Amino acid sequence: MRLALICIALAEALIVPAHAHTGVGSVSSFSSGVAHPFSGADHLIAMTMVGLWSVFTDRRAVLVWPATFVAAMLGGFAAASWGLQIAFVEQAICWSVVLLGVLVAFRVRAPVALGAVIVGLFAFFHGHAHGTEATTANLILYAAGFTLATSALLAVGVGAGFYARSSVGTLLLRAAGGCAAAVGLSLLGG
Repeated sequence: MRLALICIALAEALIVPAHAHTGVGSVSSFSSGVAHPFSGADHLIAMTMVGLWSVFTDRRAVLVWPATFVAAMLGGFAAASWGLQIAFVEQAICWSVVLLGVLVAFRVRAPVALGAVIVGLFAFFHGHAHGTEATTANLILYAAGFTLATSALLAVGVGAGFYARSSVGTLLLRAAGGCAAAVGLSLLGG
């Protein structure tokens, strides 16, 4: 019951900054690129969950899935920067939070290739959101900034996964996945 209350409180606290993909101010510099993934719960949670989920699977996933996330995110960024418009990007991003949380909560072990496809699909939408916001002035600097920040968040997820798995077991990680899914559902409804 306490865990459910904590998840609800976390979801409510994070709903307001979650939809940070429109009107976020300057998105034309390296520093704004670094700041962007930290500006919304959807990015923070999805990237961290990718790292946690990879730890549950195997060592190859720990390398492949974060690298796939970054590559597909840059692909989505490029597609949006070149004018490709996709409907329901925000909803896809929210669903990525829900589904990645569920995959962690239920400790789903997927083949590395299948997990890479799932992670890549989610990352494409996250990258597309970055690309629709970017100004043409400094696309490369902005992309470099959010790529660095994204890589850091993915590394935090992997590091937290290994630390928690070795010190407190997987129950805490699974609870984090459940909380992530709850926040994702709140974002969808918000």
